[in-house]
Amino acid sequence: MKTTFKKATLSALLLGLCSAASSMDLLQAYQAAQKNDATILAARATAAAGRERLPQATSQLLPNLSASVAQTNNQLANTGTDFLGKEQTVHTGYLSNNQSVTLRQSLYRPYLSAQYRQAKAQVTDVEATLSQEEQNLAVRVSGAYFEALLSHDQLALILAQRTAYTKQLDAALKSLAAGAGTRTDIDEARARLDMNTALEIEARQNVDYTRQQLQTLVNQPIDQMGEPLSPLDVDKLNTLERLPTDLAHWVERAEQSSPQLISLKAQLEAARLDVNKAQTGHLPTLDAIAQWTSSESENVTNIKSRYVNNTFGLQLSIPLFAGGYVNSSVRQALAAQERAEQLLEAGRRDLNLRVYKEVRGVSESLPKMSALEQALRSADQLLLSSRKSLQAGSRTVLDVLNAEQQRLSVMRDLSQARYVYLISRIRLLSLVGSADEAALSGISQLLVGK
Repeated sequence: MKTTFKKATLSALLLGLCSAASSMDLLQAYQAAQKNDATILAARATAAAGRERLPQATSQLLPNLSASVAQTNNQLANTGTDFLGKEQTVHTGYLSNNQSVTLRQSLYRPYLSAQYRQAKAQVTDVEATLSQEEQNLAVRVSGAYFEALLSHDQLALILAQRTAYTKQLDAALKSLAAGAGTRTDIDEARARLDMNTALEIEARQNVDYTRQQLQTLVNQPIDQMGEPLSPLDVDKLNTLERLPTDLAHWVERAEQSSPQLISLKAQLEAARLDVNKAQTGHLPTLDAIAQWTSSESENVTNIKSRYVNNTFGLQLSIPLFAGGYVNSSVRQALAAQERAEQLLEAGRRDLNLRVYKEVRGVSESLPKMSALEQALRSADQLLLSSRKSLQAGSRTVLDVLNAEQQRLSVMRDLSQARYVYLISRIRLLSLVGSADEAALSGISQLLVGK
């Protein structure tokens, strides 16, 4: 009976997951999501827009060259009296032209210098934010992939249990017909089978949902087009490289390379430079100017006269009074800087807490899996003993059904613990900016057929 249950479980798994030769593994799902996930595509577009802040700030420090051309049609009406004292009006029309080329180079503009440094910090921020979204994508894809596998494992276990319950009901019916069984045995077996049917409906719904969840990320059909998911090869789990379990090691790595902290530090630097920009409102500015101007018929007394003027010089501008605007801007920038400092501290504390959680998840999952594997062996033995005791008359059908239910619960918990261990690894790596394609490739090697 034990062998039959194991075969039924394996058959259900193989039937649902199909052949690994044509299956989608975790790495392929991640690569597809990198190309198709709308969230990561939006993050890349945001980063591309943010990078333009630096060339825009640089352009303000470079020479500015401008040209202007103007032509004006002038109509002049001059009214006066002649020598006889009679009033008369003389109409005069003429065209005036003006062309100029101006070259301006800032020599001392502290606002622009601070703006340039701020742009560099903002670009660092957007790059770190994009990196954070890349790490989140790895976590989202892995989570969706393992949820889909877990839901399929649970369905397979329920189907295998259904087979066992069906055989138990059939055995109870035959025992009653032979005069050795009881009606209670039949009712117990049928009640478990009916509950199993309800669980199967729920499990199938969960399978469909988790597949749809993953399909949303990769934006391509899964399973419906003959491309199922690669299941986990549990025998390969022991070959996976063990991660350090020292909390201080991971906290230090997170402080140095966490995209979240890099982004928050860049935001703080940008806020500090915003204070510098506001303070420059009190400082003078100095520009070098070179201008060439050509004009013709500037006024009615110089019709058809042409002037060419070349100008070279320095322009100094000194702010005197702006109604308190500069002081208010400085106070506003200082408040924003304080906010950035507190957000950085809050982000650091939150990151340390999440690192602690995932380190515990990784370090405690291994002994938990070992304990559940031992519990499964014990549940197998309990089921075997209950069946033999039933044949000997010292146990009831209810005892056997309970043993089967306990075994199913242990198998479900063991399956879930394995996926929790893998996703905890990926989450921990994402917190230190290392949940990349290489990391997912290593996890993908644990799948069947890899």
